[in-house]
Amino acid sequence: MPRVLGVLGGMGPAATVAFLARVQALTPAEADQDHVRVVMDMNPQVPDRNKTPDLAEAVLGEMALRLKTAGAEILAMPCNTAHAQAAGIRAAGLPFIDMIAETTAAVVAAGAQRVGVLATPGGEALYARALGDAGVEVVLLQGEDRAAFMALVYGVKRGEVGAGARAEMARLAGALIAAGAEGLVAGCTEVPLLLSPADTPAPLTDSAEVLARVCVERCA
Repeated sequence: MPRVLGVLGGMGPAATVAFLARVQALTPAEADQDHVRVVMDMNPQVPDRNKTPDLAEAVLGEMALRLKTAGAEILAMPCNTAHAQAAGIRAAGLPFIDMIAETTAAVVAAGAQRVGVLATPGGEALYARALGDAGVEVVLLQGEDRAAFMALVYGVKRGEVGAGARAEMARLAGALIAAGAEGLVAGCTEVPLLLSPADTPAPLTDSAEVLARVCVERCA
């Protein structure tokens, strides 16, 4: 039987909307009734995961409980960084789809041995650990490129997704390839709003796409 998907959203809003569009597009459906039923808490007021992780964990736990009360049977969160606070979500007692673990499995299946990760500092730490445990070497942005990446992420939250921002994200992806990355991970859900597989010569694993596919597999 199909399961009701509960989505912890709003981190950020544009990335959440794009994720839901992926779920819809990936669902094999002939009619409305074939699509995934979703209950969502679109909460942009979740405290900054990079600055106040303890506060974020408490709010995420409250969101998970609200979704459970609303009828959710399985949970997903299209924000990589906030997976560091996933303990608060799991405390609600529902299955939680781990975006980091699923993306890592996709990278391993693709066969790349050295992967560049485009992510926030928190996301970098999560992927460095998960990919390293899986035997994959991780390449990260260095120096001023790290600050440039975060500026792009916060720019997306302000609606800045134009040609200049897209070119800068492609430049950062190129820097990782130049440093030896054989593949790339869009380890922040804002990244695919600026970077598509056609923008880079290396294979791009989109964590939001991976999560959407798993949600469809488990809920449709």
